[in-house]
Amino acid sequence: MQRLKFYFFLFLKGMAMGAANVIPGVSGGTIALITEIFERLINAIKSFNLTAIKLLLKGKLREFAKYTDLYFLFAILAGIIVAIVSLARLFDYLFTEYPVYIWAFFFGLVLASVYFVGKRITKLTPAVVVTFVIGTAIAVVISFMSMGRESDNFFYLILCGVAAICSMILPGLSGSFILFIMGNYRLVAIDAINERDISILIPVGIGAVGGLIAFSHILSWVFKKFRNETISILTGFILGSVSILWPWQKEVYLADISGNIILKDGEEVITHYTRYLPDQFGSEFWFTIACVLLGIISIWVIEKLAKNKA
Repeated sequence: MQRLKFYFFLFLKGMAMGAANVIPGVSGGTIALITEIFERLINAIKSFNLTAIKLLLKGKLREFAKYTDLYFLFAILAGIIVAIVSLARLFDYLFTEYPVYIWAFFFGLVLASVYFVGKRITKLTPAVVVTFVIGTAIAVVISFMSMGRESDNFFYLILCGVAAICSMILPGLSGSFILFIMGNYRLVAIDAINERDISILIPVGIGAVGGLIAFSHILSWVFKKFRNETISILTGFILGSVSILWPWQKEVYLADISGNIILKDGEEVITHYTRYLPDQFGSEFWFTIACVLLGIISIWVIEKLAKNKA
């Protein structure tokens, strides 16, 4: 019973990661770090090496499962998949009908994450401060990049998979937002998932699996050798990414030099977002603030639930 409860909590943490990864600007890696499964997750992923392959080929399934921490990974992955598949359509609706409120909720969630991740730094040194500034600067620069053109080219989709998965496991860098910058967020994260489009999902999956295994080795080594500096730069990533989620923003569409909107396949194409301050402080403003506070409370609850340690 206790073991079942343990894996159930892992499943819930996976769902939280999956939900975060659907949102441009929110990182599943942030949730993993706050729920205290980040390091174990990276180590489990990087264990898929030659030794693991040999164990599998020899039919030593029990040893393979133990070596790769397979049950842990399966519980997390199951939660991620369930969340992504079930929430993709919901978030598409919310972003269409209630964009300010949904942005506000995740703005509060990520803002609070700065504290909950940053408090894991055990020693403040000049190197920690410098890496924090660098991480913040990188995330801010990324957040103001314009969106690229959508493409269903097989090799470009593989590249999208690599870029997205690497940023997904990095706290503060959103895989969904990287897809947005590369122009393929709607194609991959919304349309392909909702329509079960294998021609899109397979190349993205190839890139994601390869990129994940390769990047996990690098991240694991850096995390062990420079723990405080790594947490510091990740905290900077999270702080810098807050601007992506500013509640009051509007779409800027692809247009010609005369300002006429250019349609692609009969639809308007978003190139980037512009941020603004509300000019009225009515009920919508205060409901938006309430959504920010709800996001902050949510990350506090997630952190408390993380006491059920993986």
